[in-house]
Amino acid sequence: MLKRDLEAFKDWFSGYTQGFFTDNTEDRRNIDLKIRHTFLVCENIVGIAQSESLNKNELLLAETAALFHDIGRFLQYEMYRTFLDSISVNHARLGAEILVEKNVLSRIPVNEQELILNTVRFHNTFELPSLADLQKILFLRLIRDADKIDIWRVFSEYYEAAEEDRASAAGLGLPDDPGYSRNVLSCLYKKTSASLSDLKTLNDFKLMQLSWAYGLNFRHSFRLTSERNFIRRISSTLPQTEEITEAVALLKEFVDEKAGGAMNEGN
Repeated sequence: MLKRDLEAFKDWFSGYTQGFFTDNTEDRRNIDLKIRHTFLVCENIVGIAQSESLNKNELLLAETAALFHDIGRFLQYEMYRTFLDSISVNHARLGAEILVEKNVLSRIPVNEQELILNTVRFHNTFELPSLADLQKILFLRLIRDADKIDIWRVFSEYYEAAEEDRASAAGLGLPDDPGYSRNVLSCLYKKTSASLSDLKTLNDFKLMQLSWAYGLNFRHSFRLTSERNFIRRISSTLPQTEEITEAVALLKEFVDEKAGGAMNEGN
């Protein structure tokens, strides 16, 4: 793959996503949210990949995978007016289907097409698929870290914004009440990721997002998480109970240790 291939893919992405713009302010806000998310995930994945000393070709492929990882979101929103897969369509599989249907990747070798399609198709699975191809596993780990890091930004801003300024399709429609589920909180103590199926309140969703940090794969990912204060920003919007405070402290200690102990998130 060459640099000009990536530039051609960016041009295609721009033209494709512009086709979803409408005069409706809310629709535009939701589409803009995903476009900005895409390019920030691209920045994240390049930084992580560089920290792992990937070669030039791998860097281009990683950025291309990030560029297309959420391409299914735009048609998903047009069809269902939501980003919630459980009530619409699996956006990752839809994205891979769009890339194949429109023959977007035809300018690069077949093995590179397969790598990108695999990364797009499986980037949102709860667990990594069982694959023998180590490069495919590496790219899935890269995209999942890069994606999580920007999702934390999206929702940090979402929780901090006035309700009228929030992108409507970003939420899950969960009740915003003081309660939270013990089984979701327990995932933070067990150092495992919580499941969407366990969520009952918005606080559960926030706890689940925090639990994702236990699934990060690369030191640079932990450093970005710590530098950008996501744990503090999200946890500050949770009930400040003793058990939540303790779980968050354990999580922060884990992230700082994985980041190399050089970060101080509170500052």
